[in-house]
Amino acid sequence: MQPIYWAMSGILAGAHWLWSHLLDPNSGWTWVLAIVSLTVVVRTLMIPLFVRQINSSRAMQLIQPKTRALQEKYGHDRERYGQEVMKLYREEGVNPAASCLPLLLQMPIFLGLFYVLNGAARGTPVGYWFESNPGLVSSLQHSTIFGAEISATLSQNGFVMGPTLFVAVFLIITMTASLFVTQLQLMRKNMPPEALEGPFAQQQKMMLYLFPAIYLFTGVSFPIGVMIYWLSSNLWTLAQQYILIRNNPSPNTPAFIDWQERMKAKGKDPDAIIRERSEKLRKKRTGRVAGGSSTTVARQGRAGSTSAPAPQQGSSSPVAGPADAASEGKQRVTRQQPTKGTRAQRKQARPKSGGDSKG
Repeated sequence: MQPIYWAMSGILAGAHWLWSHLLDPNSGWTWVLAIVSLTVVVRTLMIPLFVRQINSSRAMQLIQPKTRALQEKYGHDRERYGQEVMKLYREEGVNPAASCLPLLLQMPIFLGLFYVLNGAARGTPVGYWFESNPGLVSSLQHSTIFGAEISATLSQNGFVMGPTLFVAVFLIITMTASLFVTQLQLMRKNMPPEALEGPFAQQQKMMLYLFPAIYLFTGVSFPIGVMIYWLSSNLWTLAQQYILIRNNPSPNTPAFIDWQERMKAKGKDPDAIIRERSEKLRKKRTGRVAGGSSTTVARQGRAGSTSAPAPQQGSSSPVAGPADAASEGKQRVTRQQPTKGTRAQRKQARPKSGGDSKG
């Protein structure tokens, strides 16, 4: 985790240095803008992972009706059912692990951000840039917004009426609301009706209420600076998801119907756009497989680029006789087992010399 601590503390310290040219370096708002800047930089770098995660989750949701049909058909035979499901995944170009992998890759970054901010808020430097600049740690720890210190937590405050209580409760509520709206937006706008049924949909609905509830119970232990990061991250996710759903919605969803109407209003053909996107996605998914298969065919081909001219030269030889028949037999073997041009020329030279001596 040390490289992540180094990077996170460096971005936070650099953002604070930039905002210090406009605001008081020890002001809480300077540190708030530095935390928001840190969130923007990290989330911008993670956009490819986010898009892949959304696309993978959407693909899994869209094939749920087909998966349920296979379960009804092969539910009594678990082995056959597993084989058919894997076949369906291959045909649809879906990888179940693809939707989880981006989350796993994001976790070290999120943990690094949490520990750097949490350590600085508690007066414990984490990361090279804070360890080498103790003044930054002290500045962050004692900076305030609306009278509440960024390092303060609701549990340490003892729920006493005051600025810390108001700021912490406001952040917890907005964190919970932003996460809830983000998940609700995904389910209501970008999921077809048939995908809202079955065990997978039930899990999605449970997460809709479970994750915000976690914020409510754990937010009391988070420093205000950490909650500012989580809130800005949630708002970024909400906006990013809105843009993705608006411009590239799943078929047979309310968002898709709205997108079709917008495209028609602009004089564009929605079906042509969908075909173009599907073709690009298909090429992207099958590009490596196609490249590998073409290489295999080239190696197993009967006539390579260097051995192909060999039969033509042999067939155009002016000498006729039994030696030519033998040479043709040798050339057939050569066509089945491609060889280098220099070796093919030696084989072609043998029947010619035999024919000359016989004449």
